[in-house]
Amino acid sequence: MEAVILDRDGVINHDSPDYIKSPEEWHAIEGSLEAIARLTKAGIRVFIASNQSGIARGLFDYNTLYSMHKKLLHEAESLGGRVSGFFFCPFLTGPCRKPNPGLLVDIANRARINLETTPFIGDAMRDLEAAMAIDAIPVLVKTGKGTPTLDSGEVPDHIQVHANLYDAVDSLLKKHTTNKCA
Repeated sequence: MEAVILDRDGVINHDSPDYIKSPEEWHAIEGSLEAIARLTKAGIRVFIASNQSGIARGLFDYNTLYSMHKKLLHEAESLGGRVSGFFFCPFLTGPCRKPNPGLLVDIANRARINLETTPFIGDAMRDLEAAMAIDAIPVLVKTGKGTPTLDSGEVPDHIQVHANLYDAVDSLLKKHTTNKCA
């Protein structure tokens, strides 16, 4: 495992049905930034793949989105974490909008990573579908939309499910360490 891809809203930060529209509304979920730091310290690159249709809906602009990402970066870096790239889809439809796998394919091509060995951690069925469409490793967290997604009965049995990003990363790092020693 050389990289992990994360959804943003509902995985790293608290989500809102009204969208996260400003840095002031962006608040990390407890343990999520520490999880990013743990991945960084283990030498695993972290990428973010996020639908951001609030731009197309006129709820915020690119500069505001960049300000939110700057806040995420600053808070993660203060704990030793690093994000290697932010990939987002500002449109309402199209190949980059999850559940389509365009964002993940773009990350793989630009970062030269093998998606078959890359977990994609999300909180919604569309995240799992994007991962499964290109043979990445789908992981569901119960934060954000995760619990309703799990309760829908649509999540395949083989999907890893964790309480939150910190627990998901803990599990991935245990497997990663075990595989390195083998």
